[in-house]
Amino acid sequence: MNQKTMIPTASVAATQAALTQARIAIISANWHSDVVHQARDAATQRLQELGAARSSIQHIEVPGAFEIPLMAQKLAASGQFDAVIGCAVIVNGGIYHHEFVSTAVVDGLMRVQLDTGVPVFSVALTPYNFQPSEDLLGFFRAHFVKKGEEAANSCAETLAAHAAVDALLQEVAAA
Repeated sequence: MNQKTMIPTASVAATQAALTQARIAIISANWHSDVVHQARDAATQRLQELGAARSSIQHIEVPGAFEIPLMAQKLAASGQFDAVIGCAVIVNGGIYHHEFVSTAVVDGLMRVQLDTGVPVFSVALTPYNFQPSEDLLGFFRAHFVKKGEEAANSCAETLAAHAAVDALLQEVAAA
């Protein structure tokens, strides 16, 4: 095998091409939806800016973060989606419950992508000091916008990288 073969970071054109046909699901927890939907909406907007059609992005609501991995598994295993993004706030209630939930959610999302081959992205965040004051809510809303955009960028680049690797594997198989 040619050891010089490298897959570079996806170009803008490759990213746009990958998103043109991509179907993406964004799962949002309803707990603190005023914050969570900032990530969902920012991811949707950024994906569209990068070339995804609005009609190819589906929004799915679940009660909380804990329900996201199972829904991600159902969507990924359906063969109808090329990527899944999960968005949630996992509140630190002071009794360490948030640590178990956040670990279960992230581990579950990783398991979904390893089991299905469908890329899964997490915007399931556990703020250190989540308080419902207007100042902090403003901070978290802005932070979730940024994290939604970052998830969309990662999703787009990953889909482009997968397309490049698929092309490489076809080339190697044909040789």
